[in-house]
Amino acid sequence: MDTLTPEQRNRNMAAIRSKDTKPEIYFRKILFSEGYRYRINSKKVCGHPDIYLKKYNTAIFIHGCFWHRHENCKFAYIPKSNVEFWKRKFDANINRDMVVQEELRADGIKCLIVWECTVKQMKRNKDICNKYLNTVENFLVSSDMYKSI
Repeated sequence: MDTLTPEQRNRNMAAIRSKDTKPEIYFRKILFSEGYRYRINSKKVCGHPDIYLKKYNTAIFIHGCFWHRHENCKFAYIPKSNVEFWKRKFDANINRDMVVQEELRADGIKCLIVWECTVKQMKRNKDICNKYLNTVENFLVSSDMYKSI
């Protein structure tokens, strides 16, 4: 059972942002400090990626573990109230993500998914941050079309 009243829950959910979230801003700042230049939420690219690196023809999505259902992640729980609504919502999100990835692949655009929990780890530990940055750099120059970190 939900511990918040419907009005409180509504206020909480309305406060969740879809653009310029803290993980996005953190990841963008790191990329910029490493010399990468990008477009934010480019409307010219399918799915309006959070970050688009034209030079590398790569779309980067910073996915929230809860909303996009990161497998085996503690943040990807299912709320206990209104379960059917949440299942439909999560299924729609997953299906939309798959459609966008297929369209990007058809357009020849590489796709990198960075999960919220990865960004949290990067914030906490500089060594982990460097490890993931190396992974991103290797992906950008590789011929792989998709990667999730």
